[in-house]
Amino acid sequence: MKSVILMSLCSSATAPAMAINEANHDKEEANIHEEETNDSTRHQPLTESSVKLNEVVVTGLTGSQKLKQSPAPISFVSARQLEMQPSTNIIDAIAHQPGVSQITTGSGISKPVIRGLGYNHVVVVNDGIRQEGQQWGDEHGIEIDPASVHSVEILKGPASLMYGSDAMAGVLIFHSAPTLAKGDMRANFSTGYQTNNGLFDYSLNFAGNQGGFVWNTRYSGKMAHAYKNKYDGYVFGSSLREQAFSQLLGWNYRQGHSHLTLDYYHLTPGIVEGERDEKTGELEIPEGYDAKSYGKPMPYQQIHHYKAVLDNSWFLGDGNLKFLLGYQQNRRQEFEEEENPKECGLDFMLHTVNYDLHYLSPEMNGWKFSTGVNGMWQQSINKGTEFLIPAYHLFDYGVFATVSKKIGKLNLSGGIRYDHRHLHSEALREEDDTDSHSSDWNGFVLNGSESNGSESNGSELNDSFRFQAFKRSFEGVTGSIGLAYEILPDFNIKLNLARGFRAPNISELSSNGVHEGTQRYELGNTGLKPENSWQFDLGLDYSSPIISAELSLFANRINHYIYSEKLADENNQPILIDDTPAYQFTSGDARILGGEASIDIHPVEHLHIGNTFSYVNSIQLHQPSESKYLPFTPAPRWVSDVRYEFVCNGKTFDHLFVKLQMDCNLRQNHYFAANDTETATPSYTLLNMYAGTDVKLHGKRLLSLYLSGENLTNRAYQNHLSRLKYLDVNQVTGRRGVYNMGRNFSIKIVVPIEL
Repeated sequence: MKSVILMSLCSSATAPAMAINEANHDKEEANIHEEETNDSTRHQPLTESSVKLNEVVVTGLTGSQKLKQSPAPISFVSARQLEMQPSTNIIDAIAHQPGVSQITTGSGISKPVIRGLGYNHVVVVNDGIRQEGQQWGDEHGIEIDPASVHSVEILKGPASLMYGSDAMAGVLIFHSAPTLAKGDMRANFSTGYQTNNGLFDYSLNFAGNQGGFVWNTRYSGKMAHAYKNKYDGYVFGSSLREQAFSQLLGWNYRQGHSHLTLDYYHLTPGIVEGERDEKTGELEIPEGYDAKSYGKPMPYQQIHHYKAVLDNSWFLGDGNLKFLLGYQQNRRQEFEEEENPKECGLDFMLHTVNYDLHYLSPEMNGWKFSTGVNGMWQQSINKGTEFLIPAYHLFDYGVFATVSKKIGKLNLSGGIRYDHRHLHSEALREEDDTDSHSSDWNGFVLNGSESNGSESNGSELNDSFRFQAFKRSFEGVTGSIGLAYEILPDFNIKLNLARGFRAPNISELSSNGVHEGTQRYELGNTGLKPENSWQFDLGLDYSSPIISAELSLFANRINHYIYSEKLADENNQPILIDDTPAYQFTSGDARILGGEASIDIHPVEHLHIGNTFSYVNSIQLHQPSESKYLPFTPAPRWVSDVRYEFVCNGKTFDHLFVKLQMDCNLRQNHYFAANDTETATPSYTLLNMYAGTDVKLHGKRLLSLYLSGENLTNRAYQNHLSRLKYLDVNQVTGRRGVYNMGRNFSIKIVVPIEL
């Protein structure tokens, strides 16, 4: 395998592939990871071989395969690229990839969006299993330590074959660092600082392999105060604190491996509410608080995520049997009362057990097969004084089979899967004196299916229910078929047809309450049907010593697409419940068209000139003009940059580079306008600059230094996918909502230590 680390433009950072299976052959995976590990300590020279993206080896339906053999589109982000990119969270680190966007709440919370679809349409895989938290919420981020991620594979398009329900938009696979070779021990320290929000982070890592006994220990921390821009001043409530710890222990033996991974993640982000000073229009800083404080502002969230994963792999001849078992506990709390700072309103406790058993066959006459079963069990508990979703139990399973065949220059792959999901929601009955939608729920009874006639706090209860008990079962059959054909040695064509499936989540089915983080009263719909989709992908890629180019086009049809609609009365005025705008989940049919194009021109060895363009057109079928477009559709985006390496293979400074980038987000006129749910977003262009170098001593990398300046012109802008865009109007300027971060400089230092 020829590893590819491209320190150039966003365009050269992408690599289409079919990487939807974490469970590939360990022998092949070891070779890949060994090469990636070497690349994490040094740059690859930008030679002809390193710009041929189709030589990249990634995971596939039936084991590792070369990029040019994979029908479906994917972006690959290497360890070095993650190391170079300044970011607040892991989604922020990959959001420059074509076709990838993020729904943001300030600078600390980001949700992934792939080709216009987010929330539960995107499956996140970490440590080999699905990351399960409160991903249904607008302001719920991904509970993963960015420093623990070694590389990322971003599958674009339905991937329900390997991961079941929810993978309609795609899959984010976050790879941890591979285990070291026998006898190796290494340590790593990194730290960084950003000027705009005072973000300071650090991470310490120690890994080794002694006689087959392997370990990898990491501790990370991060803190940031409120960010600022020229219209809002300091955005109070956008601060955050983060801590993370991970520990891998295991044994590598001749016939496979057994690894146990333990993770702990703790995030404390503030909640931006948008109250303003009447004279300046800037966001108010409450008395007793400092805008540059790293403490906990009121209100704020607190997220704890615990995870344990047992990963076993055994070689059976030339085949491979893999078994993964995981447990996750996710707890999310919202604190909002100054008088009672330790009392939380919303308090969710989610328990998840993940299981995955599958077998990968050896290659026989060009044929490779895989089959397996995976799924999860969940229990969600309400532990707070306020309620948004009911307590529930969930169990699902899926069985699948995949196959691939190589015939000369033609590579075929496909598969089929059956999924079944059962959800049992519990009832919640509360006292109802005057207002059935009061936020102050004092007495309540939680029942599994019906009232047992008991009382709470001595109060007599009537038949008013906050949540009615119900049971729903969903099932779906998904599949895919695709081909990749090498027309010329440097020119490939790829075709893929895939069917996706997603069951409605608990929020969409049964929410009933104020969601403080979104400032909405959310109402579910128990009658929702599961989403089903058909997506067709066409891909072309070409590479030469001078030009690398890719084109990826897609057409997606979704039946019963689920979205949230703002409610209005007959006078077109917002319906308020508990003085909060009401939103209800509904569904319709949707059509999504779009694609990504990239070109990287490298006329000389050290110079790269690149451009990428991403476009999504999301239409709701059979709807009036104000409801024509899907909510949260990313604006067309064009990224252009120039990168030059001044020093390669120097004695003291190695791979000294400078990159100038122009990030242009075009005007978004295609928005969900019904009841003023969304508004148009003007275009804006951000000017960014990046520089970095390796510092060497006696031929080895002593440290890496990275500098960046983002939004150098201090442009005041709002991203179309920013939730803060819809906060209250600034009465001084007349502008609605809170703006994104202003000018920001950063520095990052990475120190590898070989022991």
